[in-house]
Amino acid sequence: MEPVDQKDELTSPDPFVVATKLLARREYKDTGKQFNILAAAWIQFMVHDWMDHMEDTGQIEITAPKEVANECPLKSFKFHPTKELPTNSDGIKIVYGNNEERAEKLRTYVDGKLVIGDDGLLLHKENGVALSGDIRNSWAGVSILQALFVKEHNAVCDAIKEEHPNLSDEELYRYAKLVTSAVIAKVHTIDWTVELLKTKTMRAAMRANWYGLLGKKIKETFGHIGGPILGGLVGLKKPNNHGVPYSLTEDIDIGEMIGLKGEEQLSKIGFEKQALSMGYQACGALELWNYPSFFRNLIPQNLDGTNRSDRIDLAALEVYRDRERSVPRYNEFRRRLFLIPIKSWEDLTSDKDAIETIRAIYGDDVEKLDLLVGLMAEKKIKGFAISETAFNIFILMASRRLEADRFFTSNFNEETYTKKGMQWVKTTEGLRDVINRHYPEITAKWMKSSSAFSVWDADY
Repeated sequence: MEPVDQKDELTSPDPFVVATKLLARREYKDTGKQFNILAAAWIQFMVHDWMDHMEDTGQIEITAPKEVANECPLKSFKFHPTKELPTNSDGIKIVYGNNEERAEKLRTYVDGKLVIGDDGLLLHKENGVALSGDIRNSWAGVSILQALFVKEHNAVCDAIKEEHPNLSDEELYRYAKLVTSAVIAKVHTIDWTVELLKTKTMRAAMRANWYGLLGKKIKETFGHIGGPILGGLVGLKKPNNHGVPYSLTEDIDIGEMIGLKGEEQLSKIGFEKQALSMGYQACGALELWNYPSFFRNLIPQNLDGTNRSDRIDLAALEVYRDRERSVPRYNEFRRRLFLIPIKSWEDLTSDKDAIETIRAIYGDDVEKLDLLVGLMAEKKIKGFAISETAFNIFILMASRRLEADRFFTSNFNEETYTKKGMQWVKTTEGLRDVINRHYPEITAKWMKSSSAFSVWDADY
């Protein structure tokens, strides 16, 4: 999908107007029992692992126009422009860090393990910044997932050492890193995704991505049989990147749990209470007029996790960033996915209030509709927590994530992972299993749902 230059249309229509009139929350709308706050934190946990945008020097300032200024928490704000970099630049690693210097600070150098607090939470520097792979613009929800998978990594180290007592610290570290990364990918594929797209068809499809149409029992008994359809993408003889390196496209009072303040609060609350709070609370629905108000007066962070002095309106900034980064607007985005573009606002939604408000901002020019607004306004497929347009990107990348990686294809074997490591991955079916390994009392007493990503008192 080629970029669409919008340098002359960065403020057309005004990002503050779009954010205030179409995105800002009127009243809280949730996803029912389908998806909880832990599920929302999970996708942030993943996004922080997959991608980032570097910033350039200098600052841009945008100011709210008079028509909405009284409704905006910030009348203006400053931010850095995006720095243009080639794809496949240095990646971000949510748990392990993206360079040796960062990784060294996270390791104990004993039995391959990572540092973790006695309370099961991340350790912190003197300035309150957490010690973890990626700590910029985070919150307590992501922090507990980072801590959970540090514990998972360390448990894998113990298990592999028991089987191979002569392995060095470095060897144990590398084996455990592979196993833990595979567990994370599996949780995302056959657990989180299934809850996001709550249909029997999608459950079968995502499990087929991992196990193939022959299913789990055949694969675990006889290994990978046939091609990607029968045997699944995991365990293929060689990775398939379709000629293109794998990359991703753009696309409690929680306000008190963000950034450095959130880390401080989390140390008082503890893992169990924070997990329970997130497990029982349904997350916000991806719809118009449901953008969290605390995101409109947010303290952003530097790369080292320290706070910046200038607050931002994230809703307005999101609209601006899509344009600045040359992401096509909604209709053109759909065309490039070979989806039918809309010809009128009535094609987008049946909500008369939404149509009236969209028309007041964009007129009758459907080509000007911002992608973010279109994704929120779109009619959703029954059972889906995301729009059809977003789903088309999602389903492509969910498969590519597995089939383009040699550690899920040609190197998905006991030689690479160890026998114990392969067994660990095979016997983990979801986040519930990971939580149960480290906090069995949580799953026993509090988690009624079969998935840790559904609201925990749900009967499925």
